[in-house]
Amino acid sequence: MNLVAFTSYPSITSSTTSVYCDVIIPILLPNTYTWEVPPEFQVAVKKGIRVEVALRNKKYAGIVKKVHQQKPELFQPKPILNVLDELPVIYETQLQFWEWLSQYYLCSEGEVMQAALPAHLKLSGESILIWNEGFIIDGVELSDDEFLLAEALEIRKELRLTEVQQILASNHVYPVIKKLIDKKACFIWESLQDKYKPKTETFIQLQTPYTNETELEKLLNQWNKAPKQLELLLAYLHFAKTNGEVIQSELLKKSGASAAQLKALIDKGVLVAQKKIVDRVKQLPKNIQPNFKLSDIQNAALQQIKTVWQQKQVCLLHGVTASGKTQLYIQLIKETIEIGKQVLYLLPEIALTTQIIRRLQDSLGGYVAVYHSKFNANERVEIWNKVKDGESAVIIGARSAVLLPFKNLGLIIIDEEQDNSFKQQDPAPRYHARDAAIYLGTLTHAKVLLGSATPSVETYYNCQTEKYGLVELLQRFGDAAMPSIEIVDLKRNHSKQKGKVAVSETLMQQLQQTIQQKKQAILFQNRRGYSPYLMCQTCGWIPQCKHCAVTLTYHKAKNTLICHYCGTNYPVIQTCMACGSQHFIQKNFGTEKIEELLVEALPNAQIARMDLDAVRGKHDHDKLIQQFEQHKIDVLVGTQMVVKGLDFENVQLVGIIDADSILNFTDFRVNERAFQLMEQVSGRSGRKDGKGIVLIQVNNTQHPVLNFIKNHDFKALYNFELESRKLYNYPPFTRLIKITFKHKSKNIAEEAAIKFQQLLSTQFKPYINGPSVPIIERIRNLYIWELLIKLPKNNALVQKCKQAIVQNTNNLKAQQPFKSIQVVIDVDPY
Repeated sequence: MNLVAFTSYPSITSSTTSVYCDVIIPILLPNTYTWEVPPEFQVAVKKGIRVEVALRNKKYAGIVKKVHQQKPELFQPKPILNVLDELPVIYETQLQFWEWLSQYYLCSEGEVMQAALPAHLKLSGESILIWNEGFIIDGVELSDDEFLLAEALEIRKELRLTEVQQILASNHVYPVIKKLIDKKACFIWESLQDKYKPKTETFIQLQTPYTNETELEKLLNQWNKAPKQLELLLAYLHFAKTNGEVIQSELLKKSGASAAQLKALIDKGVLVAQKKIVDRVKQLPKNIQPNFKLSDIQNAALQQIKTVWQQKQVCLLHGVTASGKTQLYIQLIKETIEIGKQVLYLLPEIALTTQIIRRLQDSLGGYVAVYHSKFNANERVEIWNKVKDGESAVIIGARSAVLLPFKNLGLIIIDEEQDNSFKQQDPAPRYHARDAAIYLGTLTHAKVLLGSATPSVETYYNCQTEKYGLVELLQRFGDAAMPSIEIVDLKRNHSKQKGKVAVSETLMQQLQQTIQQKKQAILFQNRRGYSPYLMCQTCGWIPQCKHCAVTLTYHKAKNTLICHYCGTNYPVIQTCMACGSQHFIQKNFGTEKIEELLVEALPNAQIARMDLDAVRGKHDHDKLIQQFEQHKIDVLVGTQMVVKGLDFENVQLVGIIDADSILNFTDFRVNERAFQLMEQVSGRSGRKDGKGIVLIQVNNTQHPVLNFIKNHDFKALYNFELESRKLYNYPPFTRLIKITFKHKSKNIAEEAAIKFQQLLSTQFKPYINGPSVPIIERIRNLYIWELLIKLPKNNALVQKCKQAIVQNTNNLKAQQPFKSIQVVIDVDPY
């Protein structure tokens, strides 16, 4: 139903100079729209503040991008309705950054705003029903529900939607509201609500007379009644001495007293209760006390980085696993804080923040703050404001942290820069946090340090062509040796054990030996669940998702089949849909099954699993890592969560369960990713004593990447990849843009892709690949077709192609068969 907003706009006098503002609102719009600024708001309106505007009868909290006096030629702009802030919520730099993101990644600035702002800064609309005083109930024919609602409105004058639902005892109230609006009984007012609420705590203090020790001593000596109240007072004095400030809830909990006893002390004028706004995210005291000393090699690398920064903005620190890169980061962060600037420390996944936060807090205390999606909406607003005010000096976060409003950014560190988790997939903006952070560094004049043991081919190529600087740390801290790597041929184990092997005899023996030596092990399998799919033993039929063209994964703990693409759960199938057989076999294995096998085979060992199913809670991951650090776990089985950046002193053995699944993926980056994954996971072993062992289980023992892994030879992998990338026109020699077409009709998706290819071919035919169907042709009931454009590294040509893509997307969607087609544009796809 369309609910019409009636708003009283401020009057504009003809003598006042007309002022206009361009406002970004958090929806997909082709351009930034212009509104008029009424005279009473002209002083208050400035770049970066939020204003209330109406568009298509709906209210939005938008951000002012530009203030000017140029009236649009083709339309009369509406006035803004309200100014929501005294001070900007973002700076000029962020507005420039948003504009670059929208232009580079071909999305709207509204979509960037939607991704950047915490939910509670975007405000939300609420519909309020307003009574029309000129309406006479008896003069119009009304149904029972209409009469009931009209009568309530006449008495109350205005009602919120939730109140209407209560009055009519139904959630389906829109038809009744619509009829009352049509009969002029009422109208709708759309209001914006600020959802953010500061957190308050009640603090207990002594009344002023008793802050004097003599008066307090006199009070205690003369106390002769109410012993429980005296106990509470003494408990308060103890907590105040040890903690400083005393919170009411903590005092009552620790003392075991009642609220009535506390109230009695307040009524007697001994204590006073005062409400104060407090931080939701607790912070340590601000101090800088590094608990380590850099080695000579690390000091030399540190000086090299500073030398590079004198000439270039971006430097790559290529350091092998356990070479001490984090200690260099901490030293550079310390120096940046000391000159009064902020630091952004980006990590590819939330999972990695746990250990890094503790290490940084040990050295930098309360200067360190964290920002990622696990925080609730109110917590994110508070962190946002602290970053904007410059109160938070060091921000650790996943990719969304690059969108924070930094006041004085001086250093950006991007750890594990090669990781594809830095790339946002859905929704728009589909940005790469590493590349976006480098541009942000340019805007803010901040130095950028990329860190990795296995850099991406593109980044290393930028170093070789001297676009970036390069500093290398090619030996482990304390001269620890790199782990020895052994290839386990699964073909030999197949013949002994019949069927695909999860844990080979070689790996099992090594596990037993590791546990006997009081050491720990990590097993990596890039599939969660119990079994990737079930198969009918009679005819080979495999259960598939109804909404996606993928097989269902069996999760034994939940006894359910789950689609890992749309998340739909299905009961376990007992009867084959093709032949009626009731005999199913489990094919392949996920982390859940490996955990079960190890529990049976190693009854005296403590086995744990780290994957998306096992660590769903806000603190689950942190608890698991601490248990592993404290050696309460002997063997940790996990997906990519166990691969990246974690540092455990006692890990001796690493096992890669199924290397074939990593090596045989259909993507031009498959060799690079396989090397990165296996090198990263192998780097978890032998970090302290250099006695690490890595076992890689694989069928194709002749794959060339395995030799690079065995020798820890990144440069050989790089040269191997560069040769094939150049031959087949892939990055770093070209720029890629992928265009995806989605529709519930397979034919319309195909026709749209073909039509689009024809539209682009007039100018860019040599660079277009496709259209084609991806490996998974249907997800969430939408059929998918794709085009891939490979463009030479020519900025003018790339820009021209982007403009053509946007224009042709609009042309395509204007045609009748394709109005409902979804066109997804992905610049620099991963």
